[in-house]
Amino acid sequence: MKTKPYLTLEDVKKIAAGAEAEALRNNWAVAFAIVDDGGHLLWFQRLDGVPPVSSHLAPAKARTAALGRRESRIYEEIINNGRVSFLSAPELEGMLEGGVPVIVDGHVIGAVGVSGVKSTEDAQIAKAGIAALTGE
Repeated sequence: MKTKPYLTLEDVKKIAAGAEAEALRNNWAVAFAIVDDGGHLLWFQRLDGVPPVSSHLAPAKARTAALGRRESRIYEEIINNGRVSFLSAPELEGMLEGGVPVIVDGHVIGAVGVSGVKSTEDAQIAKAGIAALTGE
């Protein structure tokens, strides 16, 4: 039987601290979510001033990145390039940039989803959170 790494509570706290630090450093009001490899919510945080809809978007982006094993922006690009039938994909609701998988030793062990600022900035915050864990 093969084994793989998984996110611990300590890992999740490191990711959350990194994401929060990046958001605060840039004065960005965001919500962010961290999920496991099955898209199950492990952490959710909403900074002051973020629009309420971001509370729904951040977990959806994270879930999409975890289940799809790729950044959520890939799905946005597929749809924007004309494959609108992809909107019917089951379980994928956050097909917007801002969801980034957490990859350790070649395994997707979770994902971070961020919402509240420009899509590229959402992704920047997610990646900063992941870097706080992986050092990359």
